[in-house]
Formats: sequence, structure tokens, C-alpha cells
Amino acid sequence: MSPSMRQVLIESRGVSTLLRFDETSFFIEPTELDGHKSSCCTEIFHSHKEVKCTEVPLRNVISAKFATGTRAIEVQYLVRKGKEMRLKLAMTHGAIKDEDSTHVKEWCEALLLAAYQGANPSKNLKVLVNPHGGPGKARAMYVNKVEPIFLAAGCTLDVTYTTHGGHALEIAREMKLGYDAIVILSGDGLIHEVLNGINQHQNREKAFRIPIVPIPTGSANGLSLNLLGLQDGLDVCAASLNVLKGQPLKTDLFSFTQGDRQRISFMSQTIGIMADIDIETEHLRWMGDTRFILGYLRAIIARKSCPIELSMKVVDQDKSRMMDALYARRGGASPGLSSPSSSLLSDDKKLDSSSSSDEEWTRFEKPILWMYAGQGPFVSQTLMQFPVSLADDGLIDISIQEITSRRNLLRAIDGAEEGRTYWTNSNRYFKASSYRARPLAPTGMLVVDGEQVPFEEFQVDVLQGLGTFLSPYPHFAPEFVVQDAHGKSRRTSV
Repeated sequence: MSPSMRQVLIESRGVSTLLRFDETSFFIEPTELDGHKSSCCTEIFHSHKEVKCTEVPLRNVISAKFATGTRAIEVQYLVRKGKEMRLKLAMTHGAIKDEDSTHVKEWCEALLLAAYQGANPSKNLKVLVNPHGGPGKARAMYVNKVEPIFLAAGCTLDVTYTTHGGHALEIAREMKLGYDAIVILSGDGLIHEVLNGINQHQNREKAFRIPIVPIPTGSANGLSLNLLGLQDGLDVCAASLNVLKGQPLKTDLFSFTQGDRQRISFMSQTIGIMADIDIETEHLRWMGDTRFILGYLRAIIARKSCPIELSMKVVDQDKSRMMDALYARRGGASPGLSSPSSSLLSDDKKLDSSSSSDEEWTRFEKPILWMYAGQGPFVSQTLMQFPVSLADDGLIDISIQEITSRRNLLRAIDGAEEGRTYWTNSNRYFKASSYRARPLAPTGMLVVDGEQVPFEEFQVDVLQGLGTFLSPYPHFAPEFVVQDAHGKSRRTSV
């Protein structure tokens, strides 16, 4: 399309405005004024001095419509507002001036084609809203912010407000397979339910291909942070945009087995202090992410050890090598599995040779405070637990905190959101193809994806690439800034 065909002129309340777009942006350019405040662009123009060209990334354009009868054009898009620069739905509208209707209609179609890169804007969505999750604002967030974006794009919405624990699992188990995505307004717990419901679906393989998209209204929102990054990971409008514009990201899931019971885990399993914090601060969900910091401070005082028998099928434990693999993947390299090697094992690890079939298992012998295993850099906004995690490498990241002083544990708060504890000597970090654990204490907490499960022996195996989420990037979004052995900073980038 020629440059002249990429623009139209509209008029609203005496203001003539040129609308145009190129390969990357949509532009709103007032061309003349008569002293009136313009209504063509919500909260953009306020006085003669403030009138200027507004540039909107094409990705943020939601809709472009032309009404032939009124000869009016309307474009809806997302713009950043406020101190936190969160996205907000805005609109430009007005009557066309000299352009013919055919040209304007073609212009709207071309704008949408460029904004959605040829994909269909109107999606068939299954929406699950947990009105009780996190601070309890999911219903209001959906009605006031999320739904208007989906309706602007022309989506078909099948909405359910969950009423009880396990409700989302029941829905996912029985759902039809015609949806373009499953949208979840909650924290990470409801995602866990949906995945386990899909695992019980009669057409399990096809059901797992339906992308899941979180919209952050819980207290932790780890998956949303991992898909969208820190700036947008807690922004419900940015997450709604990801529903419309995101691309499938295949991710590993995990099989969590206790006896003959199996469940799907998508984010983490933890035992010890960190599991205690998750469950013991449950009554403080209204505080959001702050509840975890408060719980951690209390746990430091107690500094309770975690007696456990832990074995892993270790693939790597070289922190520098794992970091380099992260950089390579974000630079475009394909994922690949390493081969387990006994040369990777340090002196304080012993092979569990209790049976010939277990010769690949490595037993961790040192006393610990907690074990955290999973994928995705963030488990909450204040904790980057797995900074070198890759979405589909076929491995699970395992972080083991050896017993250390209260002073060191307190220091670990500083930079926890940036993954600095990755380099501390008392934090042992592994990539494994599977692991198993047996609690040795009579009672305690064992948490999977934020949900408490029986405090019993368990095993975790990787289900490579089984999960499908939508993401703006071909990898987890968060940036990991690290220091090498010489104290020099190294950075990953999107």
C-alpha cells in the first residue's frame, strides 16, 4: 500500500486529524484547531500548546471500524498512562472529510491486517474468572478493563465465574475443543487446576494444544510475570493484549507423582521454609506479593531445617555454563539436552547405588532449609527463583538452600527479585531430567504451584513441550542481570 493510501482525514468538533500508519506504528496528527477541545482522542489533546502527534505501536492497535451510514471512523488502541505506565484502552473517532467510503474501508482493513500481522482479531475465548483470588478484584478487573478490550476486537466470550475449589478443573475436563485460547483471571492456582483438568480430558492431546493465557489478578502471578516481564506482568490490559496478539510458546510441564496419584505441575514444587511461607501466609492474600516478604522474615527467625532424602538425575550444575546456555537461547539458538555426566558431580554428592536401575540417580546429602524446583524465572514479583530457566529444554531447575546464618538469609532479600541469590555458595543449583524426595520429618508443608499437597514421598518427571501458553516472545520474558566471578555485570535481553 502506498503512503497516500495509508492515511485518512477525520474531523471531530472542529479539529481535523490525520490518521496514518507505517510498518511499525499508528499515528494521530491534528492538522488544524479552532480553539475547541478535541474529542477524537481520549485524554490526548487538552489545549493548543499540548496538541502534538501521538504515536502508538501497531501491536497496541485493537480495532479499526468504519460505519458507512454515518461516515464515521473509530480506532481503539492501548496507550501507557500514569506513574506505573500501565496500558489503558483509548479511542480516536470522527467523521471522514473528503475521502471516499471505499478508501476508508480499505484503510481500516489494512490497518488491522498490519496490527494483527494477518491473524484474525476476533477470537473464540473461554474465560475463567476467580472472584476470590488474591486481593479479590478479578470480577471488577474483568468487567472494567479486560472485557472492553476483547469486545473491541470482536471476540466471542464464554465466561465462567468459579464458585468453589476444583471448579476450573471440572470445566477444563469437560470443555469443548473449539476455543482459540483459555483466559484465566486469577493467580497461578487456577492455572494449575485447568492444566490438571485438561490432563483428564477425553481428548487430552488436542486439549493441551489450546493455549492458556493468564491475566494477573492473584497474589503471586508468576506465570504472567514470566510471559510478559516485570513491566507488563502485573498489567491486566497488557495481558489482555497478549491474548489477542501473543504467539504460542511451547513449555515443559511436570508429572508430580505420589504413589498411584499423579498431577500436572507447570511452575514449581517446594518443601521446607519456602513452602511454609506460602501456606502460612494464605490468610494474608489481600496483601498481594507483600505477604511472602512478611512470611520470609518470620521464617528467618525460626530458621527451621528441612530433613529430606533427595535424589536427582543431574544433567548440569555448572552455574556459568547454565547462564551461557540461557544467553545462547535468547540469542536464537535451539534448545538441546545435555547428557548426564559423572564429571559434573561434586565431592559432596554420592551416587545412590541401592539398585542397578538407580545408578543415574545422585543423592544430595547436606542438610537444607528448603528445596525449590520448577521453571520460569519468577515465582512472584519479589523472587526470581529460577533465573536460568528455559521454557522447553526438557529439564527442571532445582534450587537447594543449604543451612546458613540468619544474617546471610536476611541479606538474600536484597536482589532476590533480580536473581542474585543464584550465585551464592549456599544456594546449590541443578538442572535435572527428574528428581524424587522423601520427607523425613513427621509433619510439614509440600506445595505444588502454590497448592498444598500431602506431605509424602514424591517424584517429578519432565513432560517436554506439553504445555502451550501465549507470549510476545519465543522465550521467557524476564531479563537476568548477573555478575561473573570478576564482579562484572552481564545481561540477557529480550
